[in-house]
Parts: sequence; C-alpha cells; structure tokens
Amino acid sequence: MSSFHLDTQQVQIDLAERSYRIVIGSGLLGQPQSYEGLPRAHSALIVTNTTVAPLYASALQAALQQHHERVLLLALPDGEQHKDWQHLQAVFDTLLEHGCDRKTVLYALGGGVIGDMTGFAAASFMRGVPFVQVPTTLLAQVDSSVGGKTAINHPLGKNMVGAFYQPVRVICDLDVLASLPAQELSAGLAEVIKYGPIADMDLLGWIEANLSDLLARRPAALAHAVKRSCEIKAGVVGTDEREAGLRAILNFGHTFGHAIEAGMGYGAWLHGQAVGCGMVMAALLSHRLGLVDALFVERLRRLIEAAGLPVTGPVLDAADNAGRYLALMRLDKKAEAGEIKFVVIDGPGRAAVRGAPDALVREVIDACCLQR
Repeated sequence: MSSFHLDTQQVQIDLAERSYRIVIGSGLLGQPQSYEGLPRAHSALIVTNTTVAPLYASALQAALQQHHERVLLLALPDGEQHKDWQHLQAVFDTLLEHGCDRKTVLYALGGGVIGDMTGFAAASFMRGVPFVQVPTTLLAQVDSSVGGKTAINHPLGKNMVGAFYQPVRVICDLDVLASLPAQELSAGLAEVIKYGPIADMDLLGWIEANLSDLLARRPAALAHAVKRSCEIKAGVVGTDEREAGLRAILNFGHTFGHAIEAGMGYGAWLHGQAVGCGMVMAALLSHRLGLVDALFVERLRRLIEAAGLPVTGPVLDAADNAGRYLALMRLDKKAEAGEIKFVVIDGPGRAAVRGAPDALVREVIDACCLQR
C-alpha cells in the first residue's frame, strides 16, 4: 500500500488481478510517493501533448526519476483530430527507437485523447505493458481515465479501433484543473452531470446546488464531483468490465454526441460539448418513448445549459439533417445489425438501452437541431 497524504481520497476498482486505485487530491502529480508501489522498470515513457507538456511534464519527470532510471517524454499534437493511427504509431516509434522492453511503464499525462491513445499503445506494445493514468482535465478525471476503455478514432466512427485494458493506477491531481480553459471545464461537467440521470438523482441535485462552486473551481466541490463520479463508474465497471450489459448506460448522450463529433469533424466540438447536447437529445427521446416527463427533460436541459454546454444540435446536412445523424449513429458500437441502440432514462436515476423507431428519432433530432 502506497503512502499518501491524509487529505487524499481513494476509490477502488475491483477487477480481481486487474484491480487498481484512483487517488484523488491536491499536489499529487509531482510527488514521488504518488507512484510508489507501481511496477518497477528501467524505462518509463510519458505520453502527453504540446499544451500540457510545458505545464506539467517536468514535474512528472522529476517525480518519476526516483522510480525509473530513464524517463522519456513524447508530446503529441493537441486535439481529438490527432487521435489516429499516425500519432499512435509515433508512440510505438518512440518506444522502439529507445529500446524499450515489456517492463516499460507508460504514463498518460493529459486529457481523454492522450489517455485513450496511451492506453491503446500500452495494450498493444509487446502485447501489453503497464500504464498509469495522470489525467489533466475534469472529463478525464471523472470518466475517460477510469475503466480501461482505450481506442483511436476511425474516419467513419469514434473510438472504433481499441481494446479494453486497465491502468495500474489513476492519479487525479485537482490542482491541475486550475489551468483548464473554461470550455474544457464545462466539457468535463457534462460527464459529471451524466451520472445523475443514469444512477444517482441525489448527485444531480447536488450539482444543481453547487454548480457555481464547480464553475469557480472550488477544491471541495471538485473533489466531491470527481470522487462520486469515480465511485459510480467503479461500481458499473466492476460489474461489467467489457460492456456486455450494464456498462453501456455510461454512454448516456454519447450515441447522439458521437454522431455530432463525426459529422462536424473531430475537434470541431469538444467531446463533452457533444455529450452535453447528446444528453438533451437522449432525454427528449426518453420522454417521447413515455419513460420520463417533460419537466425532467427541461430540468436536465437547464442544468446542461447553465454548465456552459450547447443544448442545440448542429445541422450536419442541410438537405436531410436527421438522415445524416441516423447514418452516423448506425456506425455506433452499440448498434446491432444496423439497429441503433440508445441509452434512455427509464425513470429518474435509472437507465436502459433500447431501440427506437427511426421516425421518432427523426422527430427528436429535428426538435433539438432546428428550434430554440
């Protein structure tokens, strides 16, 4: 058991021999003790991006030099549009050019893009090497760094090429959130808000009551949001690691959101912005299916808007916008034999995965993209 400061909090992901801890607190990134008890290796590679590297790479390198004889650094271009084969290959090139072996530990220092790519590289290099998540965005701390989903994008669909591969630890340093641009903070709040409708309506009420503190980056509010989000995700992942059933509820808003990202071009909208808008669409679909009332939809829409997120979908095709959305959503990983599967709210605090008639989905898309 590693020694951490008393003010840190921990959440355990229980997956038998693949179990690991999420450590949450302030000042963790540059503390050597944050990395105690991890696999020992001669070499480590920090994978980061050109935005994060100048802020935090040197502190992480210094901390890791007490655990590894050689700490390499690779800074990739920043942005969702770079989550592709070319930049994944750059990770493998660096590892091979420096003679790294199967004990080498990878450290993902960045947001969801870096975490996903580094995890996929770790899953693939020499058939699997250890990796550690050091997420630097709120979205990554509450969602993408936890649970072992790793992937890159394909031009036809988001996260279409990847693997389930768990990190050996997640280090959530709340201090790094101070450097986030406002829209990145809002993007992260989308994934925090998500956990309310699908699993914990008390959390949704807490977010509504504490939204101003979250937007102001008050440490106590951020710590609670990160910890509770990780607890919910840990419970789901521990039950359904490979998304055979329950874990799919974590994709609330993502079927619509991924269509927005693919249709707009990766990077045009932040992932969290697309998910925020996608949750409004999914909530309205839930209402049209008779599962929740209109007041619930409006409550969620107001909160998403207050968090600084878009609630009106973009027009992807002037001739047949809903048709374009449907075509993109048929490429979603949850689709079965061409039938789109949506995460819907089956009553407040409960989610389900189900299909819906194309005509009804078209109505929802038209309502969310052409009004307000």
